[in-house]
Formats: sequence, C-alpha cells, structure tokens
Amino acid sequence: MTQTESEYKQVIALCKDVFEKKTKDYGTAWRILRLPSITDQILIKAQRIRSIQEKGSQKVDEDIKNEFIGIINYSIIAIIQESLTENAPLEIPADDLMPKYENAAEETLQLLLNKNHDYGEAWRDMRVSSITDIILMKLYRVKQIEDNQGKTLISEPVKANYQDMINYAVFCLIKLKEEK
Repeated sequence: MTQTESEYKQVIALCKDVFEKKTKDYGTAWRILRLPSITDQILIKAQRIRSIQEKGSQKVDEDIKNEFIGIINYSIIAIIQESLTENAPLEIPADDLMPKYENAAEETLQLLLNKNHDYGEAWRDMRVSSITDIILMKLYRVKQIEDNQGKTLISEPVKANYQDMINYAVFCLIKLKEEK
C-alpha cells in the first residue's frame, strides 16, 4: 500500500465515521434533495473555505477541515443519489447504505491511484488554496452540466467531477494534517 493510499483510507475512515453518526441522527433525510441541491450544498462549503482563506479569519467556530469532510460526504451522497432508482425509498437502512458509501469511496480511490500514477502526485506540490479553487471550478462545471440536463458534448459526466472533488478534498485534508 502506498503512502497516499494509506492517507486516503485514513481520511475516508474519518469522513465515514461522521457520515454514520449523522445518519444515526438524521436518517437519510438528504434523499429528498435533487442532485443540483446537493451540488449547491457542496458549493456553500467550498465558498466558505475560500472566503476564510481570503480573509484570513472566520467568525463561525467550525474549521475548514469540517468543510472538506462535508465536501467529501456530500459528494459521496451525490454519487449514491445518482445511482438510486426513482422509486428507491427515502429512508435507506444503514445496513444497505454503508456498503454504497464504501463502494463510492473505493471506486474513487481507484481513480485517485490511476491519476496519481499518471500525474506523479503533483497535488503534493499544490497549495490548499489552489486545490480549493479547483474544487470550485469542478462545482461550476457540474452546475453547467446540470443546467444542460446532464448532456455533454465531450466532457466527463457529473459523477467523475464529484469523484474529483472527493479526491481534491482528501488531498486538502492530508495537506492540512501535514502542516500541523
């Protein structure tokens, strides 16, 4: 196992723990959300991170680490939501939900490993602020694809963009941990 794979799995374990606890608190209330609403939830989190980065301060006592966890979990929610049929129940039992979470995370890890092979872990030399900007760019791409009813001429589908956002948010959490 590579260092990146190990670090990825640690971050996802943290995110999964938060997801499981919130599922116990709220159930799968997020199932009521349409994909564009989930995209907007991620956008709010990414914009807050950028705002804090630009201002150098914050007034709400929740650090950006939690926002990156939210980006990961909402992106996984979007992948799960996209995979469900129209008549799937609003409430999904945890025994059925957690394997879907794990599958989305594992599939996204494989994408990360493939891209890291090709790009040589270039993300390690990037700034967290630059990665935040890329997450925002991916969000605006997703919003445009959604506004086009999911049709693209040459671009990646929405799911690939959610997977990229997961991976970029994981990178940020790894980098923030290293900075401490």
